[in-house]
Order: sequence, then C-alpha cells, then structure tokens
Amino acid sequence: MDLLTPTKKRDLYNSDFLAWTEETVELLRSQQWQDLDLENLIEEIIDLGKSQQHALQSSLRLILMHLLKWKYQSDRQSHSWKITINRERLNIDEYLEESPSLRRFLSDREWIDKTYQRARREAMVETNLALATFPVACPFSILEILDLDFYPQPD
Repeated sequence: MDLLTPTKKRDLYNSDFLAWTEETVELLRSQQWQDLDLENLIEEIIDLGKSQQHALQSSLRLILMHLLKWKYQSDRQSHSWKITINRERLNIDEYLEESPSLRRFLSDREWIDKTYQRARREAMVETNLALATFPVACPFSILEILDLDFYPQPD
C-alpha cells in the first residue's frame, strides 16, 4: 500500500470517502498507528456515536407522534399507525441491545422533552389540529412509550 502524506489523506477523505475508509481499515489492521489520519478518524468515531443517538431519537419521535395521533385523532386510527409504533418500539429495543449506554437518553427528561416537542409539532402538521390540542408536556411515561401493548385512550 502506498503511504499517503497527511495532506493526501485529508484530500482522500474529502474526495473518496470509501477509499479513505478502506485505507484506514488496512492501517488499523496492520497496526500502522503513525500513518492514520487521526483527525478525520476521531471525527468519524464521534459521528458514529451521534448517529446512534439520532436513530434512537428518530424512532422515539415517530412513536410519540403516532401516539399523539392515536390519542387525539382516534376516529382516524389505522393499522399502519400501529405498524409504525410497533416497528419503532422494536427498533429502539434493538438499539438498546446493541448499545446499552443509549439508555441514558431515555432517562434524560430534557432530551425526552425536546424530542416530544418535535413530535408534537409533527403531529400538528399531520393531523391539521391546532398545536394547543396536544399537551405541552409529554403525556406518556417512557415505560408507556416503549410498551409494545400500550396505546393511549382517546380524550
């Protein structure tokens, strides 16, 4: 393998990400620590962690939005809503199995509230109901949100 200068490594990172990852894997496997593009490697590892958090938040937001629709637009409840809620609950279960440290976000009230506010706004857009229709504070506990059998009763 041709060794690349730090500048060429950064150029490769910016011009051909796949080639950069393949080279990085080879350097790691051969323990050529001094030849690694550490600056970009560190950023990619940080991004991997963030992507897991974003996946968890996306699933949680979808569940919350559909639970709000289920509760406040009960006349339109559909099987597809139930499928989405179930799928995203199972996705969260998989995320937590793969990365148990993600659980800390589910016990972070501020993180849950931020996610809920986004879900609330999405529910407003999807249902054409006024934002005030939906409670300002999340009406569901984390246990209810993740419970495969929980569906809220209409108001």
